[in-house]
Amino acid sequence: MPRDNKIPLIQKIAKQAYTTFRGLQSSANGDDKVVEDKLNELISLVTAVRASDVKIAPRKTNSSSGAAELQSPPVTYMHICETEVFSMGVFLLRSGASIPLHDHPGMNGMLKVLYGKVNVRCFDKLEQNLAVTTVPPVFDPPVPPLQMTSVWRAVLRSVVEYSENSGPCLLTPVRDNLHQIYAVDGPAAFLDILAPPYNSDDGRDCHYYKVLQSALEDETDAKGHQEQQGEKGKEEEVWLLEIPQPEDFWCGGESYPGPAVSV
Repeated sequence: MPRDNKIPLIQKIAKQAYTTFRGLQSSANGDDKVVEDKLNELISLVTAVRASDVKIAPRKTNSSSGAAELQSPPVTYMHICETEVFSMGVFLLRSGASIPLHDHPGMNGMLKVLYGKVNVRCFDKLEQNLAVTTVPPVFDPPVPPLQMTSVWRAVLRSVVEYSENSGPCLLTPVRDNLHQIYAVDGPAAFLDILAPPYNSDDGRDCHYYKVLQSALEDETDAKGHQEQQGEKGKEEEVWLLEIPQPEDFWCGGESYPGPAVSV
């Protein structure tokens, strides 16, 4: 069927996201094939989106003074729309900025680069019962005993670089649910869809983590080893510590300049 090209692509994405994720929430009583087809259609639409579809343009590398840079947020967010089913917006990362390792409890998501490049490291926690007989290593620096309840065995799933020509990076409640995002070689922006949205009242609060270093590992070698393993598609077990939101990370707000979206 020919598409109505008068409808902005971002509006089509919003409509399809609502249909897809509403169907996913009730898929236990529905047709899995129908849900899969809807998801594939959404992926196809999201793959086609570009910065011009939301009326933004690549930003130049910030040449302001160091003091001005310290006062401006490393990441900003343009809110597009939100329902009880999904939220959608655009994250803009300053050159050299990153979004710390964080989770998406019980959520599905899509990340599609609009300009620039981002490096995404994806992790998953391993179930607690798998770690019952596992003795954690000695960490460097040591983890205080009271914080050991916040230590998780996890797996580094992948380390992948995305550009505007890449398809979307996907996450589900059980796969690639934790990720860390770095701007590579300059500023970057990406469309972000989460379903359902974060909501602390429903147990979907955002938690931050850091990768712990074993006392037996050299930090530089370990990081290089993790990235190398991720790039090769091999999974590697790691240890994560849940932490407060890092002090050097905060997210500002910007007005969304693109086509109005209604769902």
